[in-house]
Amino acid sequence: MRRSRLATLALTLAASFGITLTLAAPAQAAPADRYVALGDSYASGVGADSYTSESGSCLRSNNAYPALYNTNIRPASYRSVACSGATTTDVINNQLSALSSTTTLVSVTIGGNDVGFSSIMSTCVLQGETQCVAAIQAAEDKARTQLPGKLANVYNGIRSRAPSARVVVVGYPVFYQLGTVCVGLSATSRAKINEGINLVDDITRTAASSAGFTFADVRSIFVGHQLCSYGEKWLHALNVLNLTKSYHPTAAGQSGGYYPVFRSAAG
Repeated sequence: MRRSRLATLALTLAASFGITLTLAAPAQAAPADRYVALGDSYASGVGADSYTSESGSCLRSNNAYPALYNTNIRPASYRSVACSGATTTDVINNQLSALSSTTTLVSVTIGGNDVGFSSIMSTCVLQGETQCVAAIQAAEDKARTQLPGKLANVYNGIRSRAPSARVVVVGYPVFYQLGTVCVGLSATSRAKINEGINLVDDITRTAASSAGFTFADVRSIFVGHQLCSYGEKWLHALNVLNLTKSYHPTAAGQSGGYYPVFRSAAG
C-alpha cells in the first residue's frame, strides 16, 4: 500500500473515532518573554571570556548564564546590564532603569560585593589564616545587619519598575570542597570562606522569598566542581596574571552550573 493511501486511511479512522490529529509543534518555539539581566560579575560572566565590546569594564560575556538563556531560549527581547564590581547601590542607581512595565522576566545576582568578597579573598591569600578568619567574621557581621535591607531595596525597586515580571534571584557557589588534599589556603581558611558564602546565600534566599521572588540556588550543582575538588573545576583559582578572573566561574561553570539552574527556575 502506498504511503499516501496509508495517510488517508489513518485520517479516516481518526475521524471515525473522534480523534483529532495535530501536527507536531516546533521543538523550540520562541517565548514572548522580555528578559532583563541585572547584577554583578557572576551575572555579567567575568571569568567566562568572550566579552562583548559594548560592555567595556562591565565584562559581559557571551558565555554568562543570561546570554546562554538568550541564545538557547530566544525570548522576544533580551538585555543584560549586569556589571563587574556592582553592589546593590549600583543596581539601584544604574541598572533598574533597564526595566519597564513590559518586562516579563528578570534575573539578578547581587550582594557579594556589598560584603567585600574581593577584598576578603585578597586578605586570605596575602595575610594568612588569622587575618582571613577575622575578615570573614567582620563580613558575616555586616551581612547579618546590613545585607537584608540592601537586598530588600533592590527587590522593591525591581517590583516597582517591573510589576508583572517573574524574578529569579540567583545565588553564589561555595568555593571549596573540603576534606581533600589541597595546597594554598589552610583548611580553616577554606572552611571559613565557605561559611561566609553560605551565609550570604541563606540571607539572599530569605530576602528573595520575602519579596515573592524565586531563589535559584547553585550550590549543590557546583559540588564536585569546586576548588580543591577532584572533578573539572568550574571556578578559577587565584590567577596572578589576571586577578579579575580569580574565584569566578569558568565558561563551563556558567554553562554547566549557572545556566541549568536558572533555566529551571525561570520556567
